[in-house]
Amino acid sequence: MTKPLQTVKRTKEEIDALILEFQENESAQAQTILVEHYTALVGSLARKYSHGKELHEDIMQVAMIGLLSAIRRYDASVGRSFETFLIPTVIGEIKRFLRDKTWSVHVPRRIKETWPKIKKVVDELTNRYQRSPKIHEIAAHMEISEEEVLEAMEMGKSYQAASVDQSIEAGKDGSSVTAHDIIGRDDEGFEKVDQRLLLENALQVLNDREREIIHCTFVSNHSQKETGERLGISQMHVSRLQKKALEKLRKAVESNAYQRVK
Repeated sequence: MTKPLQTVKRTKEEIDALILEFQENESAQAQTILVEHYTALVGSLARKYSHGKELHEDIMQVAMIGLLSAIRRYDASVGRSFETFLIPTVIGEIKRFLRDKTWSVHVPRRIKETWPKIKKVVDELTNRYQRSPKIHEIAAHMEISEEEVLEAMEMGKSYQAASVDQSIEAGKDGSSVTAHDIIGRDDEGFEKVDQRLLLENALQVLNDREREIIHCTFVSNHSQKETGERLGISQMHVSRLQKKALEKLRKAVESNAYQRVK
């Protein structure tokens, strides 16, 4: 089992020196040391905003981008520690990602910004009134119109699409039904019937001998030699007739298909 990396404790002066080295010289070594030093902290911030395992990897990547951005932008002369600049920078990147990238449909930016505020207000008013707040109460608290509240709440349903494997109903026997089970699908049988009808129409262009050769070789799976013996003709003759029949069928099928499109 691989042992976790031991983070070396570094002073503010050492961190500031590494950041300055990277900012002035694009030092890959300094960047690597800083990334390894703060990966655990960045990971803990990412986990706080991960909505299930499926988003954690994406959020972790966004958080690491925030770390690299903080390393580039940090100004040690301000006097505060790098951590106090890093944490809000990473959280800001994560929140922007959640606001802009995790909606399943495109919605106006104002809705993306209003919906999280509404959820916070709903929790606050629920605790205050010990019941679900009404639309006009939410609107009054946020100083926006009731229409804006309703619009944001409706659009908020599009924040994350439901999985087709999510259980949406349970039978009396305890079995579950998913969206995937009830979504309509194309029936392959219809296409096969259509192809069969198209082929049957095309076969009308062949004479009896040609149809018999096609049936023997493609339906009964006889070889050209076996077909020749059955019909009393040579294998070479079967080959020529088969080639001629297939060319006639090809042209007939293309013509029929064209007529259907028209």
